[in-house]
Amino acid sequence: MTAVEERRPPALAATGLVRHFAVSGRPPKGERPPGPRRRRAVHAVDDVSLLVPAGTTLGVVGESGCGKSSLGRLLVGLDRPDQGRIEWAGEPAGAHRGRVQAVFQDPASALDPRMTVAAAIGEALPGLRGDALGARIAELLDVVGLDPELAERFPHQLSGGQQQRVCIARAIASDPALVLLDEAVSSLDASLQAQVVELLLQLQDRTHAAYVFISHDLRAVRAVSDRIAVMYLGQIVELAPAERFDLELLHPYSVALRSAEPHLPGDGHRIERIVLQGDPPSPIDPPPGCRFASRCPVAQDRCRSEAPELVERPDGHAVRCHFPGSLTPAVLPEEQLA
Repeated sequence: MTAVEERRPPALAATGLVRHFAVSGRPPKGERPPGPRRRRAVHAVDDVSLLVPAGTTLGVVGESGCGKSSLGRLLVGLDRPDQGRIEWAGEPAGAHRGRVQAVFQDPASALDPRMTVAAAIGEALPGLRGDALGARIAELLDVVGLDPELAERFPHQLSGGQQQRVCIARAIASDPALVLLDEAVSSLDASLQAQVVELLLQLQDRTHAAYVFISHDLRAVRAVSDRIAVMYLGQIVELAPAERFDLELLHPYSVALRSAEPHLPGDGHRIERIVLQGDPPSPIDPPPGCRFASRCPVAQDRCRSEAPELVERPDGHAVRCHFPGSLTPAVLPEEQLA
């Protein structure tokens, strides 16, 4: 990184984000009733702070319901936080909205079936008309690996992979500083996933945009990310440089999540599968201590009563745990994985 790049404001800076969704009706049996001035609410995002420099990718992983998509919507301005602050390239969120774009899981639902490919991409280029607009659309289609002749087709005339490439072309049309990729490859088969991931990396080298890559697929996340955030019940429980993600995971939930990754022949070895017992606590009624304590194999009394803080180490590895590194499963050789 050059000295000029080091002085450049990050593409995304989020501080103390909180987003709760109000819930109506009486609490179910066993749930603690709220205080007299409090309403029941889903704690979708609780005290999340992130920094994503230009040209880098932050991967966000976690099981369904952990809050990663709610966080993504906050980061690109599709929803507003109850508390906290978001800046895009050093300016308050909302300024220069065209500089922030998103690509979602289902490209078919993201594209208007009544609009041609050219019309869909053209929406992101309001300043161009006529031949200049057609030339720019053709250029964008070529950049994402599509034949410019597809510009006059409708979404139903394209394959799923082609539809997602059109969505990516539309997202990069305005030269964004930040792109949210929310499960952007999960609806594609394995070969198309690899192609789209490679495309995203090439585009990032070319545009220097920052990515927030949300997925449940650890392989895809590791393939594109510079840093990886692990979420559990609305909180980031671990934030690690990607190169350390396999080598030194510190939070028990991260270790369990990593152990559940499918093993492919030729991987050599993997950590022993850790099967978590019980269900996650209710996001409406999170426990007073560590939110993972009820499922954690190494939890102690302190974990159930005292909520841990997210503490960053000198090497940039942050973890929210009273006893980081206490869960170390066995490493299994190849012959025991059949």
